[in-house]
Amino acid sequence: MNRTSAVRHATAVLLAVGAATALSVPAIAAPAAPQGASPADTESYPAELLQAVQRDLGLNAEQITARLASDARAGEVESAVRSAVGSAYAGSWINQATGKLVVAVADPAKAGAAKAAGADAKYVAFSHQQLSGAKSSIDTLAAPKSITGWRVDEQTNSVVVEVNRSQRDAAAESFLAAAKSVSPAVRVVEVDQSPTTLYDTRGGDAYYIGSGRCSVGFAVSGGFVTAGHCGRVGNATTGFNRVSQGSFAGSSFPGNDYAWVRTNSNWTSRPWVNRYNGSNVTVTGSTSAAVGAAICRSGSTTGWRCGTVQAKNSTVNYPQGTVSGLTRTNACAEPGDSGGSWVAGSGYSQAQGVTSGGSGNCSSGGTTYFQPVGEILSAYGLSLTRG
Repeated sequence: MNRTSAVRHATAVLLAVGAATALSVPAIAAPAAPQGASPADTESYPAELLQAVQRDLGLNAEQITARLASDARAGEVESAVRSAVGSAYAGSWINQATGKLVVAVADPAKAGAAKAAGADAKYVAFSHQQLSGAKSSIDTLAAPKSITGWRVDEQTNSVVVEVNRSQRDAAAESFLAAAKSVSPAVRVVEVDQSPTTLYDTRGGDAYYIGSGRCSVGFAVSGGFVTAGHCGRVGNATTGFNRVSQGSFAGSSFPGNDYAWVRTNSNWTSRPWVNRYNGSNVTVTGSTSAAVGAAICRSGSTTGWRCGTVQAKNSTVNYPQGTVSGLTRTNACAEPGDSGGSWVAGSGYSQAQGVTSGGSGNCSSGGTTYFQPVGEILSAYGLSLTRG
C-alpha cells in the first residue's frame, strides 16, 4: 500500500477499552432414495434447504424432494401410531433404505395396529415410558466429567450412557454402576471425545484481553481479524461470554494497526456482522468502497453506526506511534469499538476494514479511522469467511 501521501492527525486516539496487558493504550480502544413423492409433495421447498440437504446427505434433486416429502408423511404416521398402540409405544424411526416409518411396540398384540396406521412394526422388550423413566432416574445422578451424556436410543430399545474411554476412572465406574442398577435397559458405550459448547465468531461482537475489551472485525479461516493495538502475539482472549476463545497469532502496531486471533474448537467462524438490531449482515466479499461512499461499522460499545468514506491512505499519529494506510470516515466510535467491522456496498455485504481509532464520540460526533481488511488478509495469508 502507498503510504507516502498521508496526512498526520495528532489528536487521534485508539478505541480499545482497557489496555491489553502487553500494550499501553489510552482508555479510549448417501442413503437410498425414499418412497416416491407426488407432485403436491414437492411443490415448494426453499432453495437454501434443498442445497443444504443435497450437500450434507448426498442426494440428487429428485431424491431430495422425495426424501423431504417422505419425512413429512412419517411425522403424520408417527402421531397416528402413538394413539393406536397407546402405552405399548416404544419409539419410532425412519428406515433409511425404504423411507418408511418403523414403530417399536412393547406388546406384540399391538403390532397390527401399528401396521394399520401405515408403519412397519418391531416388537421390543421395553416401552418408551419405561425407557424415559430410566433416563429420568439417571438425570438425578451426579455425573463426573468422564461421562459425556446419556439418552434414550429407540432403535436399540435401550438407554445409552456414554463414557470417554480415555477418562474412564473410578468415578466413572461408580456412576456407570449406579446407572445400570436403574434398569436392565441401560447399556454403556465408550466414545473417543467429550462434547463441548460451541459459539459463533461474528463481526462486531465483544472479546476480552485480560481486563481490556475490543471488538471482532471479521471471521476468517481459523479465527478473526481485529486491531493490532488490542493485543500482542500470545495474548489470550475470551469471547463475549467470557468463554476461552484463543490467542493472538499475529499483531502489528504501530506502523500498522491489525492483528488476527486464532480461535479454539469452541468457536465457529461465521460470515456475519452484528447489526445490533437482532439481525446480521452477511459478508460476501471485500470490494473496497470509493471515497464518498456510505459505510457502516459495528462495535461492542456503540453498536451499528454509519457515515461516509472521507479519505484513504491516511496517516494517524497516535500517542503510541504513527499508523499509516488508514481510511478516514465521519462515522462515530467509542472505547471498546476497536477492531470492529466496517462494511459497505449493496446490502452492506462487502468487508472494508477494522476500527483503529479516532476522535470525538457518538454524542457529539467524531472522526474514526479503520485499517483496510485487504492488507490484513494479505499480511497473514488469511481467507475471509463469506456467505
